[in-house]
Amino acid sequence: MDYLYDGSFEGFLCCIYAHYYKKRAEGIYPENHYQRTMLQPFFIVETEAEKAEKVYKAIQNKISNASLQRVYKAFLSNDIQKETKLLNYLVLGFRIGKKVDALHSETVVYQVQQLEHKVAAEQHRLLGLVRFSAIEGKKEKDKEKDKEKDISSDAGRHILYSAIEPDHNILELIADHFAQRFPEETFIMHDIKREKALFCQNGDWYLGHLRKELTYAVSEDELEYRKLWKKYFNSIAITERTNADCQKRCMPVRYWKNLTEFHSYP
Repeated sequence: MDYLYDGSFEGFLCCIYAHYYKKRAEGIYPENHYQRTMLQPFFIVETEAEKAEKVYKAIQNKISNASLQRVYKAFLSNDIQKETKLLNYLVLGFRIGKKVDALHSETVVYQVQQLEHKVAAEQHRLLGLVRFSAIEGKKEKDKEKDKEKDISSDAGRHILYSAIEPDHNILELIADHFAQRFPEETFIMHDIKREKALFCQNGDWYLGHLRKELTYAVSEDELEYRKLWKKYFNSIAITERTNADCQKRCMPVRYWKNLTEFHSYP
């Protein structure tokens, strides 16, 4: 039987709970991506916080804290078979305990390690490939309304905005880094592909939905800074040592459209 869930990590943990306390699962899939057939039975698992917490603590106590972190990071990958791979990994982990972390040649362990590695690699890569732009917090007519209400202290305040399109769902993994780096700033980091965003103010952040089509006004200062940044980028470049292949390895082309230095400005 296949188990279907709502796509959340808590929902996935509830599927693991159902695997042990209801019926053995052959596969676990997000409900909205599942291709239903007449030959394969399925069951929709409801997400319940209490059951999710039991499985969470069971992984932590019966396997290891490192395995729990590995499972969570692997869950954030874009692999379409990740839930089933994690199911197999956890079944083995619950059977042999923390020894599972040392079985690097075991197929089910290796597959999850590879998922974790890909997510961690992109997490590290994005720390250096996020570009923020200052956008207008309020329109001019809104500022006038605020002045009339004597609440103009925030009028015209810039908000930093960054668009990213990572392969994996790594937004929450890089949140603490940027929240600590810009503790006094208000910024939005927008994962366009997944229509979700990280909203951060004064070092506190949360995740929320943000639609893909978003219109905003870039501040005049921002346009000047972009020109300066591009000029700096070109100035430090050593033409004789240009290595396009190396550049593409370190800075994959799929990220270029959101990098300020690759844009043209009037």
